[in-house]
This record gives sequence, structure tokens and C-alpha cells, in this order.
Amino acid sequence: MANALIETRFDLPGQTGLYKGKVRDVYFIGNEYLVMVVSDRISAFDVVLPKGIPYKGQVLNQIASRFLDATSDIVPNWKIDEPDPNVMVGHVADPFKVEMVIRGYLTGHAWREYSSGMRILSGVPMPDGMREHDRFPEPIITPATKAEEGHDEDISRDEILSAGLVSEEDYVQLESYTKKLFARGTEMAAEMGLILVDTKYEFGKKDGKIILIDEIHTPDSSRYFYADGYEERQARGEQQKQLSKEFVRQWLISRGFQGKEGQQVPEMPDEFVTEVSERYIELYEHITGTAFVRADTDNMEERILNHINDFISK
Repeated sequence: MANALIETRFDLPGQTGLYKGKVRDVYFIGNEYLVMVVSDRISAFDVVLPKGIPYKGQVLNQIASRFLDATSDIVPNWKIDEPDPNVMVGHVADPFKVEMVIRGYLTGHAWREYSSGMRILSGVPMPDGMREHDRFPEPIITPATKAEEGHDEDISRDEILSAGLVSEEDYVQLESYTKKLFARGTEMAAEMGLILVDTKYEFGKKDGKIILIDEIHTPDSSRYFYADGYEERQARGEQQKQLSKEFVRQWLISRGFQGKEGQQVPEMPDEFVTEVSERYIELYEHITGTAFVRADTDNMEERILNHINDFISK
């Protein structure tokens, strides 16, 4: 099995800070730039699982890079360059403390809430009589708080505004960008025989202007169905064939883990780790229409550091 990149601890030229997220190691260079190293860590239910997934970081980074380029006409973004398969360099922005989640279908978290009897999610009503994986009449925006640690929490538009997390003017713009990005992602997925089910976007401000930050349309931030056979599977009440991290969540749920207090993360056998890795690669190839080129996983930290230093030196 290929090696997995669990974490990095670099000391980069001009480095002024380091932030370690669930998946990303973010190095700040002065007050202007950041170097984002996308590791092979995997999280579910806001818990980082013990084992890394080979090539996962490369998949996330390269899909995000591609979609940032493909949507820069809709909203400016933080990306400057991609010096390594696992690395993106970009502009520092002041992030909004909310994630803009948009859902086209009743799936995942929305379905779990719906099936428990909830009919309002983040202040947005959901129609009665829907089944799992049904399409909403129109995509709904269901924001969540951006938690530094622990679980993100659903939050309504009114709660965001009353708490002063985002100004009304900015929030209107965030909603507009979210809808346009989702429409573009939906079109691009359809061209590849996929359905973009739901996703989340993160935004920040740079020089007083809103920009898109972090990842976009990756299997960690998004869910995809195969378009072929979707209607037939719904008619028969079958589960949809999907490309996302949801199957990892379902694997954990079936073993009694949902990230709740007192629950133990089940051991992930090597066979399952390999399956997850292949699922990520499968999504990359389906969403991009290109073959995935596996980067050398020997001495990954050295490779990444050399590429970062080469970029900084220029």
C-alpha cells in the first residue's frame, strides 16, 4: 500500500504562523500569502480518523485547483499557484465564520434530520412527503457555523445576521455567489455523467472584497451521484450510487460510531483504507474526465518541501 501523508512540520522561509486543520496544514508567509499542504488525513463527524488515506490529499488539492480556475469568472478566489500535487499557494483572507452549505437533494445530514421529524434546517423549510435522495424543488442554502474544534452547527440566516457574523450586504452577496457556483458545478458534473448533490463553500475578505477560499467541489466538501440510473433507483426505493465521503460515514455508523461522546473510532483495516483511496481516485477521474497520475509517495515530505522552497525562492 502507498504511503499516506499524515502531517507536516516545516519551517519555511518567511513563515509567520502555522494552522493545522482537520485535513490541511496551513503555513502563513508574512501577512500576504499562505501555503496550504493538503494531507491524507480523513475526518468524519468532525473527528480525524487514525489512519491516512493514500492519494486523498492529492485528489482534493487537484480537484479544488481545477474548480477554482473554472469558477474564477464568478467570484475571485485565493489561489495563486499549485507548486506540488499536495500544495496550493494563495492569498491570505479574513474568513467569514460561517460555511455556505447548499443542497440540491435530500441526502446525508439533511436526510438524517428530516427522517427524525425535522422539517426546518438552518431556518429553511423542507417540503413534507420527500424520500431520501429526492431532489428539492429548488436548491436550499443551509449555512453552518465554522467550528475551530468539534462539530459545525446549523445556523439560520437570521441568526447569522443577528449575531453579527456577517453583514446583511455581505450575506446577500454570499448567497448569490453560492447559487452561481453550485449552478456551475452542477453543469460541469452533468457533462461528466454526475449529479452534484450538495456542497459547501467558504469565503473571506481581502482588501475589502469577498473572495472564495479553501476547497471547492471536492469529495470532502461535496457529494455526487451517478446520473445514469438515478430516476430508476429512486423509483425502486434503492440507495443511490454515489461518490463522496458518505460511504465512510455509513461504514462508521454501522460500527456504532457517529462522533458522539464516549464512542470509540473503529479500527480501519488496510483493505478498507485501500478501498477509500480508490474511491477518491474514482471520483477524481469521473469529475475531471482525466486519468489520475499518482504522485511518488516515497519521501513525500521532502518532495513537498523542495517544491515549496523552489516556489518561494522565485
